[in-house]
Amino acid sequence: MLRRLHMAGVCVAVGVGLLVVVGPQAAARTPESSGVESTGRVWVTVSAGGLNTCGIRIDRSLWCWGDNRHGRLGLGDTRHRIHPTQVSLGTTWLVVRADASHTCGIRTDHTLWCWGYNGYGQLGLGDTSDRLTPTRVGGDAKWTDIGAGRDHTCGILYNHTLWCWGYNREGALGLGDDTNRYTPTRVGSDTNWIAVRAGRDHTCGISADHSLWCWGWNYYGQLGLGDTTIRLTPTRVGSDTDWASVTAGAYHTCGIRTDYSLWCWGDNLYGQLGLGDTIQRTVATRVGRAAYWSEVSAGWRHTCASRLRHTLWCWGSNHWGNLGVGGVRGRRLPTQVGTRTTWAHITSGGLHTCSTHSDHTLSCWGDNRYGQLGLGDTRNRHHPRRV
Repeated sequence: MLRRLHMAGVCVAVGVGLLVVVGPQAAARTPESSGVESTGRVWVTVSAGGLNTCGIRIDRSLWCWGDNRHGRLGLGDTRHRIHPTQVSLGTTWLVVRADASHTCGIRTDHTLWCWGYNGYGQLGLGDTSDRLTPTRVGGDAKWTDIGAGRDHTCGILYNHTLWCWGYNREGALGLGDDTNRYTPTRVGSDTNWIAVRAGRDHTCGISADHSLWCWGWNYYGQLGLGDTTIRLTPTRVGSDTDWASVTAGAYHTCGIRTDYSLWCWGDNLYGQLGLGDTIQRTVATRVGRAAYWSEVSAGWRHTCASRLRHTLWCWGSNHWGNLGVGGVRGRRLPTQVGTRTTWAHITSGGLHTCSTHSDHTLSCWGDNRYGQLGLGDTRNRHHPRRV
């Protein structure tokens, strides 16, 4: 069966275009007291964007914190938050995907809502105006999955059709051209899509037969097709039909197969493929020989994954402590984060990482210049810290 991932393909990782240091006066602002409270054992899922984070609690309320330029936190303004702050629309949230510039979420009635930066139409609202609060996309359409890239978005409807919109210069929308779209536009005619994840300028999806398809920018071989040629339409990755999940980082991609083996490909400048070197791969390459991986999340230039026994492992760039292993030295092989065996849903952002635990607590670590760790300050952390 498909193991659904709660991460930011990134996403996530797609915060490359926004990794700039802005004056500390913006990052240090204190949030308003309204909607802010202590957290504790309440979290069910979390999504790390480029410099921001959003999470859903047990009561299905949505909370966001960190960088709020263009209103990507959905709080009705552009003030940064250093504590989790509740987003409006009550306790009806099912899925959230935070990215570098915008955020999207699916509510319990399976309607889709997006907010934040909209310069390329990535909110799917028919224009290029930013939204400071969640705004409904596609009328009464019912959505089952969503992938938010740096400046594009893709989603799957109840009838298993795939739709994409936003920035398309590199073909990330899979529509056969490089023209931006401002509303959800159907990708091909297939009715068998079950999962989609968006990277910086590429996208990958899994079909009902568990085959893997990727498209878009391919400079680093992140499509896994054995070359570095851009693809304007979904292109099958190999011939295997055993892909359980996929995650798209900024320039690399990873996936887990039904036998619980882990595979990565694409950019490897910082060892983010976990293969012990910095050699780029243009085809899916197995990470180690063991088959015990349950979830993986690719960030900007780092990757984290959990094993079946709920241990957490991270590798790649660690300049901001985003691997959670202490210090800022990078790792080229999967390295265990502490000794806890309670890790649940993992998400790798631009330069920070978060994960829920089996007891519904939340931990974050890494870059914290905008308060994206939710710890009430703007100090980086090199080890997981409870939110």
